[in-house]
Amino acid sequence: WAWTRLSTLTINRDSERKPISAAQRTNVAKIYDYYGASGKIDKIDKYIFNEKLLLIGEDGANLVTRSKPIAFFAEGQYWVNNHAHVLKFTSYELRKYVENYLNSIDLSKYISGGAQPKLNQDNLNKITIPIPNIERVKYVVSILDRFDTLCNDLSTGLPAEIETRQKQYEYYRDKLLSFEKIQK
Repeated sequence: WAWTRLSTLTINRDSERKPISAAQRTNVAKIYDYYGASGKIDKIDKYIFNEKLLLIGEDGANLVTRSKPIAFFAEGQYWVNNHAHVLKFTSYELRKYVENYLNSIDLSKYISGGAQPKLNQDNLNKITIPIPNIERVKYVVSILDRFDTLCNDLSTGLPAEIETRQKQYEYYRDKLLSFEKIQK
Protein backbone atom coordinates (compact mmCIF):
# COMPACT_ATOMS: atom_id res chain seq x y z
CA TRP A 1 0.00 0.00 0.00
CA ALA A 2 1.18 3.49 -0.77
CA TRP A 3 -0.58 6.56 0.60
CA THR A 4 -1.16 8.70 -2.47
CA ARG A 5 -2.64 12.16 -2.86
CA LEU A 6 -5.85 12.20 -4.86
CA SER A 7 -4.40 14.85 -7.17
CA THR A 8 -1.76 12.38 -8.45
CA LEU A 9 -4.38 9.75 -9.32
CA THR A 10 -6.70 11.88 -11.46
CA ILE A 11 -7.08 14.47 -14.15
CA ASN A 12 -9.15 17.30 -12.71
CA ARG A 13 -11.77 18.61 -15.17
CA ASP A 14 -13.29 21.31 -12.91
CA SER A 15 -12.43 24.06 -15.40
CA GLU A 16 -14.98 22.61 -17.85
CA ARG A 17 -18.04 22.69 -15.58
CA LYS A 18 -20.60 25.45 -15.98
CA PRO A 19 -23.52 26.49 -13.80
CA ILE A 20 -26.92 27.12 -15.36
CA SER A 21 -29.57 28.84 -13.25
CA ALA A 22 -32.95 27.24 -12.65
CA ALA A 23 -34.53 29.94 -14.84
CA GLN A 24 -32.23 28.98 -17.73
CA ARG A 25 -33.28 25.33 -17.29
CA THR A 26 -36.99 26.09 -17.73
CA ASN A 27 -38.69 25.66 -21.08
CA VAL A 28 -35.83 23.58 -22.50
CA ALA A 29 -35.90 20.02 -23.77
CA LYS A 30 -35.17 17.80 -20.79
CA ILE A 31 -32.77 15.37 -22.46
CA TYR A 32 -29.47 15.29 -20.59
CA ASP A 33 -28.78 14.85 -16.87
CA TYR A 34 -27.72 17.98 -14.98
CA TYR A 35 -25.51 17.24 -11.95
CA GLY A 36 -24.82 19.24 -8.81
CA ALA A 37 -23.12 18.56 -5.49
CA SER A 38 -25.38 15.64 -4.52
CA GLY A 39 -26.13 14.01 -7.85
CA LYS A 40 -28.68 14.56 -10.62
CA ILE A 41 -30.79 17.63 -9.97
CA ASP A 42 -32.43 18.28 -13.33
CA LYS A 43 -32.34 17.61 -17.06
CA ILE A 44 -31.39 20.09 -19.76
CA ASP A 45 -31.07 20.36 -23.52
CA LYS A 46 -27.25 20.40 -23.77
CA TYR A 47 -24.31 18.43 -22.44
CA ILE A 48 -20.64 19.19 -21.80
CA PHE A 49 -19.32 15.75 -20.84
CA ASN A 50 -19.63 12.50 -22.75
CA GLU A 51 -17.48 10.07 -20.79
CA LYS A 52 -17.40 8.16 -17.53
CA LEU A 53 -16.22 10.50 -14.77
CA LEU A 54 -16.26 10.65 -10.99
CA LEU A 55 -18.12 13.60 -9.48
CA ILE A 56 -17.46 14.72 -5.91
CA GLY A 57 -19.71 17.15 -4.07
CA GLU A 58 -17.93 20.47 -3.55
CA ASP A 59 -20.29 22.24 -1.18
CA GLY A 60 -23.51 21.97 0.72
CA ALA A 61 -24.91 20.32 3.82
CA ASN A 62 -24.42 16.83 2.35
CA LEU A 63 -20.69 17.16 3.03
CA VAL A 64 -21.57 17.06 6.73
CA THR A 65 -24.81 15.04 6.87
CA ARG A 66 -23.70 12.42 4.31
CA SER A 67 -27.33 11.66 3.47
CA LYS A 68 -26.20 10.95 -0.11
CA PRO A 69 -22.86 9.73 -1.42
CA ILE A 70 -20.14 12.41 -1.64
CA ALA A 71 -18.55 10.72 -4.65
CA PHE A 72 -20.72 9.41 -7.47
CA PHE A 73 -20.28 8.19 -11.03
CA ALA A 74 -21.64 9.91 -14.13
CA GLU A 75 -21.73 8.48 -17.63
CA GLY A 76 -23.29 9.15 -21.00
CA GLN A 77 -23.94 12.73 -22.04
CA TYR A 78 -24.46 15.14 -19.15
CA TRP A 79 -23.82 18.60 -17.70
CA VAL A 80 -22.05 19.37 -14.41
CA ASN A 81 -22.46 22.64 -12.54
CA ASN A 82 -19.82 24.28 -10.36
CA HIS A 83 -20.96 22.47 -7.19
CA ALA A 84 -19.35 19.13 -8.07
CA HIS A 85 -15.70 18.36 -8.76
CA VAL A 86 -15.12 16.44 -11.99
CA LEU A 87 -12.35 13.82 -12.00
CA LYS A 88 -11.10 11.51 -14.73
CA PHE A 89 -9.25 8.26 -13.95
CA THR A 90 -7.07 5.98 -16.03
CA SER A 91 -9.16 2.90 -15.29
CA TYR A 92 -12.61 1.84 -14.14
CA GLU A 93 -11.13 -0.05 -11.19
CA LEU A 94 -9.17 2.91 -9.86
CA ARG A 95 -12.19 5.21 -10.21
CA LYS A 96 -14.46 2.73 -8.43
CA TYR A 97 -11.88 2.12 -5.69
CA VAL A 98 -11.49 5.86 -5.03
CA GLU A 99 -15.26 6.41 -5.16
CA ASN A 100 -15.85 3.74 -2.50
CA TYR A 101 -12.96 4.96 -0.38
CA LEU A 102 -14.13 8.60 -0.38
CA ASN A 103 -17.65 7.54 0.50
CA SER A 104 -16.38 5.53 3.45
CA ILE A 105 -14.04 7.99 5.19
CA ASP A 106 -14.51 11.04 7.39
CA LEU A 107 -13.76 14.11 5.26
CA SER A 108 -14.33 16.69 7.99
CA LYS A 109 -10.66 17.74 8.18
CA TYR A 110 -10.81 18.69 4.48
CA ILE A 111 -14.06 20.67 4.72
CA SER A 112 -13.95 24.42 5.28
CA GLY A 113 -16.64 27.05 5.71
CA GLY A 114 -19.06 27.63 8.53
CA ALA A 115 -22.62 28.13 7.33
CA GLN A 116 -21.88 26.61 3.92
CA PRO A 117 -19.55 23.59 4.14
CA LYS A 118 -17.08 23.43 1.24
CA LEU A 119 -14.58 20.91 -0.08
CA ASN A 120 -12.47 23.19 -2.25
CA GLN A 121 -10.09 21.91 -4.90
CA ASP A 122 -6.97 22.48 -2.79
CA ASN A 123 -8.36 20.40 0.07
CA LEU A 124 -9.70 17.77 -2.32
CA ASN A 125 -6.21 17.38 -3.78
CA LYS A 126 -4.75 16.89 -0.27
CA ILE A 127 -6.83 13.80 0.46
CA THR A 128 -4.54 10.79 0.73
CA ILE A 129 -5.74 7.36 -0.30
CA PRO A 130 -4.11 3.98 0.40
CA ILE A 131 -3.47 2.45 -3.01
CA PRO A 132 -2.39 -1.20 -3.32
CA ASN A 133 -1.00 -2.69 -6.52
CA ILE A 134 -3.40 -2.72 -9.47
CA GLU A 135 -4.20 -6.42 -9.10
CA ARG A 136 -5.33 -5.84 -5.52
CA VAL A 137 -7.37 -2.80 -6.61
CA LYS A 138 -9.11 -4.98 -9.23
CA TYR A 139 -9.77 -7.67 -6.63
CA VAL A 140 -11.25 -5.22 -4.11
CA VAL A 141 -13.43 -3.60 -6.78
CA SER A 142 -14.67 -6.98 -8.06
CA ILE A 143 -15.87 -7.86 -4.55
CA LEU A 144 -17.49 -4.44 -4.07
CA ASP A 145 -19.20 -4.73 -7.48
CA ARG A 146 -20.59 -8.18 -6.64
CA PHE A 147 -21.85 -6.95 -3.30
CA ASP A 148 -23.41 -3.88 -4.94
CA THR A 149 -25.15 -6.10 -7.50
CA LEU A 150 -26.56 -8.36 -4.80
CA CYS A 151 -27.83 -5.38 -2.82
CA ASN A 152 -29.16 -3.20 -5.63
CA ASP A 153 -29.97 -5.32 -8.69
CA LEU A 154 -33.42 -6.82 -8.21
CA SER A 155 -32.90 -9.39 -10.96
CA THR A 156 -29.81 -10.73 -9.15
CA GLY A 157 -30.19 -9.84 -5.49
CA LEU A 158 -33.83 -10.72 -5.05
CA PRO A 159 -33.57 -14.27 -6.46
CA ALA A 160 -30.46 -14.87 -4.31
CA GLU A 161 -32.32 -13.61 -1.24
CA ILE A 162 -35.37 -15.75 -2.05
CA GLU A 163 -33.16 -18.82 -2.48
CA THR A 164 -31.43 -18.15 0.84
CA ARG A 165 -34.74 -17.67 2.67
CA GLN A 166 -36.16 -20.82 1.01
CA LYS A 167 -33.20 -22.87 2.31
CA GLN A 168 -33.59 -21.26 5.73
CA TYR A 169 -37.30 -22.08 5.73
CA GLU A 170 -36.65 -25.72 4.73
CA TYR A 171 -33.98 -26.11 7.41
CA TYR A 172 -36.23 -24.86 10.21
CA ARG A 173 -39.27 -26.72 8.87
CA ASP A 174 -37.30 -29.96 8.91
CA LYS A 175 -36.01 -29.24 12.43
CA LEU A 176 -39.47 -28.41 13.72
CA LEU A 177 -41.05 -31.45 12.13
CA SER A 178 -38.47 -34.05 13.06
CA PHE A 179 -39.36 -36.07 16.11
CA GLU A 180 -37.38 -38.63 18.00
CA LYS A 181 -39.07 -41.95 18.52
CA ILE A 182 -39.89 -42.60 22.11
CA GLN A 183 -38.68 -45.97 23.35
CA LYS A 184 -41.30 -48.06 25.20
